[in-house]
Amino acid sequence: MSESALNLLNLIINNRDDIIYITVLLSCIVVGKYYRKITDCDEKEKFGNRLGIAIIIIVSGFHSFHIFISFAVSAGIILLHRQLQSHIIISVFMFLYLLFFRMVHYLDLPSPPGHTNLIQMILTLKLVGLAFEVNDATLKCKTASKEELEKMPYHERELAEISLKNIFGYCFNYVGVLTGPYMTYRTYRDPFVEKYAHDEKSFQACDRATLDKFKSIPIFLVLYLATSYLWPIGRIFTDEFYTDESILYRLWYVWPVFFIFRMRIYIGLTLAECVCTAAGVGIYPTVFQSTPGGGPRTKDDQLLKDWQETYDFTTINNSDVYTTETCWTFREAMKSWNMCVQYWLAMIVYKRFPSRKLRTGATLLVSAYWHGVNPGYYFCIFAAPFYVAIEDLTLKRLKASGKPFPLWLNICVWISKFFAFSYMSVAFQLITFWRIWNYYNSVFHFGYCFWAVQYVIVLFWPKISRAVFGGGKRPEKPKEEKSS
Repeated sequence: MSESALNLLNLIINNRDDIIYITVLLSCIVVGKYYRKITDCDEKEKFGNRLGIAIIIIVSGFHSFHIFISFAVSAGIILLHRQLQSHIIISVFMFLYLLFFRMVHYLDLPSPPGHTNLIQMILTLKLVGLAFEVNDATLKCKTASKEELEKMPYHERELAEISLKNIFGYCFNYVGVLTGPYMTYRTYRDPFVEKYAHDEKSFQACDRATLDKFKSIPIFLVLYLATSYLWPIGRIFTDEFYTDESILYRLWYVWPVFFIFRMRIYIGLTLAECVCTAAGVGIYPTVFQSTPGGGPRTKDDQLLKDWQETYDFTTINNSDVYTTETCWTFREAMKSWNMCVQYWLAMIVYKRFPSRKLRTGATLLVSAYWHGVNPGYYFCIFAAPFYVAIEDLTLKRLKASGKPFPLWLNICVWISKFFAFSYMSVAFQLITFWRIWNYYNSVFHFGYCFWAVQYVIVLFWPKISRAVFGGGKRPEKPKEEKSS
């Protein structure tokens, strides 16, 4: 067997889990057209749940018991303990169970596969988010008058009186069960009850959106395979990478590593979006001004009078790939990445955290913890806000002149953005502390040192520029002459 064929075979073997993942998602996309055309709501819900349970069992095997145990306990708390701050209890329980789930190997138990980890992650968001939604809706209904109660959106009344059937349907519907996107209870229920979700034009919009999104997947796949073949990510784990390669090469290598990571994530997130669009989940009239994760800003029926019968799937948009790749700044790219999870973090953690001073740190901590317990996630996620602060200050100083940015300067900012992403994400890939430390040591912690120097320069830039280019003090304004 030739070396190239052997490399290709190794690539396939190393990506076995990804192949299973893609196959399951493709199957869900194919099923979507049949699913969305089921007119009987009960039959539709049953079909979606059966398929969701089948996916969990197929990819997880006996490890599925983790999923069902955490669901059963959380559902029981929601149903039996509404008056005992169930949203707080479920949050603590689900995140502690997530820790136990990821550390079962210390108890000499078999570790769950990666797919089960994805299912447990999204289930954690769903159950915690649902508990907060139930709590909010229950309080709102308790304080509402009879007239106000009748005018309330249907989903709030359902949440206040939620049943086991509702919880089960929301958590185990096949749409989003494997990898999301995160959606609220209302987003899950709207395709069952809203009339516009069942007309022919909405079905056509679903087909168009699925095809439009799917077109990008072959491009991502080719780029992923080509880059993985030329610069395999496994090389960074070998001793030869640190003994045979130069510092410049090791520093440059974070670019292809992050590129491979991006293409892999884009494939997964786009396929997950296609599952939703094919099933008709997350479709709303454009006049409702939907946001990723949150759904419509308004559902005022008056807006439908002049509506041109156009739809969008903004609610289930995981990532805006074009903006992430082409925007100039790190801050903009962050806002365009994994937007549905960002919505959950903003609504459940950031906006509700009692201390304003600590809410950003708490949100980052929850995000890192949700991703995993290994140090790599914390190295990566906690470095981001420090770089954003440096970038913001740099741009502020550059804009102080009042002149528009020339193209070359925007390109420099863009390169800096992707270098920052790449340098941080290598920790996400290396995962363990000693691997991360070994890599950063091998490049003399270049990224951190460079950003520290950049921060010092831009912080004192007005003084530096006057000392180097202008010298002395700022010229004083001439005093106005007194009128005679």
